[in-house]
Amino acid sequence: MDWVSFDEIKKTVSLEMVIHHYGIPLRVVGPNTLRGKCPLPTHSSKESKESFTATLTKGVGGAWACQSQSCISARGRVGGNVLDFVSAMEKCSVRDAAIKLQMLFLVPAAGNRSGPLGNNHHTKNVTGKEPERDLVSKKETHGTGESDSNKPLTFNLQNIDHAHPYLSERGVSVETAEKFGIGFFPGKGSMHGRIVIPIHDAKGELLGYAGRSIDGSEPRYKFPAGFHKSMVLYNLHRAIAEEIFERRIVVVEGFFDCLAVTAAGFPCVALMGSSMSETQEELIVRHFNGVCILLDDDEAGREGLMDCLMRLGRRIWAWAPALPEGKQPDILSVDELQVLLKK
Repeated sequence: MDWVSFDEIKKTVSLEMVIHHYGIPLRVVGPNTLRGKCPLPTHSSKESKESFTATLTKGVGGAWACQSQSCISARGRVGGNVLDFVSAMEKCSVRDAAIKLQMLFLVPAAGNRSGPLGNNHHTKNVTGKEPERDLVSKKETHGTGESDSNKPLTFNLQNIDHAHPYLSERGVSVETAEKFGIGFFPGKGSMHGRIVIPIHDAKGELLGYAGRSIDGSEPRYKFPAGFHKSMVLYNLHRAIAEEIFERRIVVVEGFFDCLAVTAAGFPCVALMGSSMSETQEELIVRHFNGVCILLDDDEAGREGLMDCLMRLGRRIWAWAPALPEGKQPDILSVDELQVLLKK
């Protein structure tokens, strides 16, 4: 039998997230209170009164209720938490509702058994959805406390298209996309329709996915709920594994910068931004003896470059080649990068 943790589901998936998933039009009628026509299949179409109310802060995950006679007659009692709501919407048991939410929002199972619900095996073959809340990374602290750590995922996204045209437009070959696990994700969820980029820790454990929009939608990049970019360097595990002469590394800002520099033959890591956290600084110093800093030639990049040079230069050999004005590494050719980095 599949392992189900109702508490884990309710702590992770809010009622607001589920309402958004079903696309239910509700209006705000008070602090954290929504109201509208009942979306339940038991609700009679003849009843046009706004009988459905959702309170987003009541209890774990929120609470809801419908006061229509048709729903009350059909179910006896109509209301409850997020699991009760999905159970009513899908006409299934509460346990089946929990499994549906697990598959949609990729909630890790709690307890001694690890792995997602709906999958008895540890093959990590779940395609689903990550929680919608806090997907866009906010300004992070640079602390090193345990609460800031990124926990390894218990799943892999499946059916990723490594040959999507967007990648070739960005100069990423199919071979490189396959090596880095990057590609278009057609599945359901917050990463639907985006280019997904796996992010690993220094040991190579998968921590999460960044999702790059390709249709101009905002945000341009999405990250998992609770993910701390400042606690990790993108591509560090591959850079560590390489036989690097004198243990030198190139540091860039973004994912595609890192792919371009790597394709040019240089071990590379990305800050996933223009600033370097204390944790990222320690990771660089711990694993490398020299660092080439290659941030974008814009205001934020130049500011971040000076900060990196001053901090890293006190501890290891650090230098910064001059990028062409207004350029960034991912738009340079392999030949240009090799000349710039003096391969």
